[in-house]
Amino acid sequence: MPDLFAAAATPADLTAARMQMAVSLGWHIIIACFGVGMPALTVFVEWRGLRTGDDAYVRLAHRWAKAMGVLFAVGAVSGTILSFEMGLLWPALMAAYGQVLGLPFALEGIAFFIEAIFLGIYLYTWDRLPRGLHVLSGLPVCVAGVASAFFVVSVNAWMNHPRGFDLVNGRVTHVRPWQALFNAGMPLQTLHMILAAFMVAGFTVASVYAAGMLRGRRERYHRLGFLVPFIVAAVVTPFQIFVGDNLARFLATQQPPKLAAIEGVGHTRSHVPLSIGGLYVDGRMRYAIRIPDGLSLLVGYRPSTVVRGLDAVPPGARPPVNPVHLSFDAMVAIGFGLLVLSAWFALAWRSRRDLPRSRWFLRFATLSGVASIVALEAGWVTTEVGRQPWVVWQHQRTAEAVNPAPGLWVGLITVLAVYVVLTVATAYVLNRLRTQSVGAPQEGWPEVYTP
Repeated sequence: MPDLFAAAATPADLTAARMQMAVSLGWHIIIACFGVGMPALTVFVEWRGLRTGDDAYVRLAHRWAKAMGVLFAVGAVSGTILSFEMGLLWPALMAAYGQVLGLPFALEGIAFFIEAIFLGIYLYTWDRLPRGLHVLSGLPVCVAGVASAFFVVSVNAWMNHPRGFDLVNGRVTHVRPWQALFNAGMPLQTLHMILAAFMVAGFTVASVYAAGMLRGRRERYHRLGFLVPFIVAAVVTPFQIFVGDNLARFLATQQPPKLAAIEGVGHTRSHVPLSIGGLYVDGRMRYAIRIPDGLSLLVGYRPSTVVRGLDAVPPGARPPVNPVHLSFDAMVAIGFGLLVLSAWFALAWRSRRDLPRSRWFLRFATLSGVASIVALEAGWVTTEVGRQPWVVWQHQRTAEAVNPAPGLWVGLITVLAVYVVLTVATAYVLNRLRTQSVGAPQEGWPEVYTP
């Protein structure tokens, strides 16, 4: 692909652009997870309140709906910043491939507007719609939130596995947008992200109530506030690990350099061990725990499976190993830690239909929200840094896509200031919601929800 811009960005400006995109995406993806997971949790507890007449469910629905509205608002702000950054920071990417990416971005915009419209209806009609109809008004919010994540992540999957176009004399022609949307990486990558969103939303909401239970708040409201999101996240966790395992195996044929960076495989060979921890120094993994033949077994189910190493690509086309390897290990370690926590809960619930008696369970559950967010961010570092130096895999390098205009560090400083303000404001508002009374949701609700 020829350079579409006469000038070239300096290394400092390229670094500033990448850092700005990383901060914006890393911040927004957390909020986006609540946009995917919280509507389903909220609509479910409202439905349970409708079916059972249990006031605790109703109060939870009202509390979570308020938080959902706040997070949607700040997510709209951070998402708008990201959309501007795509054009401002990476103009060569959009100039060359904008016609390929137009369809999923347009569909994501439609999903976003549907979510916004029905969220407004859901929030402002608590005491104005019949009880069953109000629950139904929340269902489009659930569907649109998942659809929005699907379309956005399909774009990232395309950047890792591009197709749906032809290159003629260095120009993108014969665009096939539906083929680009349903690219090879789309099924696993979108499912992996959507499951991660339910894990983040579930464990984070549950962690708030786990902290309250540690302080002695064991009434039904707090127990349900913990149980509903925690069970959802716990059920999702083993499926997420299964999908992640298949996604890593998928990389062996579709993006071998990324898998090589994940495991620090310097040379193509068979009988490759699985490396846990350690650092990649001078072309080899050091200080790692090694499982003999582990990676070959995971990739091809045989010790003799050949795994392509970093030596299969030129030095200038290799991703940085240590950030990718350590991020992947952190994601996997946290994932299995959350699986153990989920199994601990499942065993206690199966034996006596109650939470584990140990306060250590609640302590770990309190940390599960932060842990799931760290795993989410580590997964995105693995995905994005592992693709480097390409912005579009094997078609356009990141250095070729960046805006050549000088002074991109000014934008980085501005964005950092904006996100500091957004973080403080969001934390303040959510904390105010947390400390509000949990009495009857609104005048009119007792009548609406009386069986």
